[in-house]
Amino acid sequence: MQKIFVGNKPIILTTEVKKEINFKNFLIDSVGIEKILSTLKKDKFEAIHLIGSDLDRMLKIFLKFLPNVIAGGGKVLNPSGQILFIFRNGKWDLPKGKAETRETIDQTALREVEEETGIKGLQITKPLEITYHIFKRNNKYQIKKTYWFEMFSDYTGDLKPQLSEGITKVKWIGPKKLKKVKKNIYANIEGLL
Repeated sequence: MQKIFVGNKPIILTTEVKKEINFKNFLIDSVGIEKILSTLKKDKFEAIHLIGSDLDRMLKIFLKFLPNVIAGGGKVLNPSGQILFIFRNGKWDLPKGKAETRETIDQTALREVEEETGIKGLQITKPLEITYHIFKRNNKYQIKKTYWFEMFSDYTGDLKPQLSEGITKVKWIGPKKLKKVKKNIYANIEGLL
């Protein structure tokens, strides 16, 4: 199973056919992206299930539906076990951003986390899962494929939100406050926590 999010609603690529309750089933080979997105906008549906026989093939087909944006980001931990969050567009999020030409994806992730938060001394500790979400820019839909990395820093200096990117806050969030933050994050980010 693979999930591609549109806001907090998932498009689920699956090989299993389940009885429709609060979602709609489609065969991936017989539906276009316009139908998928218009169906997902209806309040009665919490998800779309796209059905096929091979998940790898299905993901390749789906990624051809829209232009792709490749990004890298980080779940940054400090010695106290806190996670570094940014606040943008009314939601808590993890720092991430678009890859630049001739940049490896781990370089992208490190650069974007530093630019968006002002943090220093980052080290990648391990790769995390890849997430997918559909967003609209200049009235056109695109799919963002984000490569995530767990990172560590013992930085104790000032954190600086990248205001030019719409980031208004950068904070270390510990386990006690994480429950409150989880109420106001994107569904694809929750899976990384």
